[in-house]
Amino acid sequence: MSNVLFVCVANSGRSVMAERLFRQAAGGRHKARSAGSDPGPAVHPQVLEALGEVGSDASDHRPRRLDEEAIGWADFIVATCDDACPVIPGKRYVGWELPDPKPLPLEQVREIRVKIEQLVRQLVEELDRETAAA
Repeated sequence: MSNVLFVCVANSGRSVMAERLFRQAAGGRHKARSAGSDPGPAVHPQVLEALGEVGSDASDHRPRRLDEEAIGWADFIVATCDDACPVIPGKRYVGWELPDPKPLPLEQVREIRVKIEQLVRQLVEELDRETAAA
């Protein structure tokens, strides 16, 4: 089992979608959290709607600050943003350059969700292979 931390700036869009979609795809085989370097006040409404369309409820999510505890917990860190994302040395780390959904209409947020679903499936498959090989 791997602990995956998804990070972005506000923890109110990309990283939330990635965390929730990862949990669905992993089915309990791996754990996920998310955090942001500068947390926003709440999850963006269009993100909640886009997640709800695929059976994922993030209405209970409160944006969290990226801190040492979260970093220490993680085996694998996924940055879901562009150059604004923090770089965390000493951890397995991958960057997914995804647009910020905050200013975007629902249709474009859905496109981001679909891209995240694809990336999450690939990550879960990779982690499952590593777990099986261990």
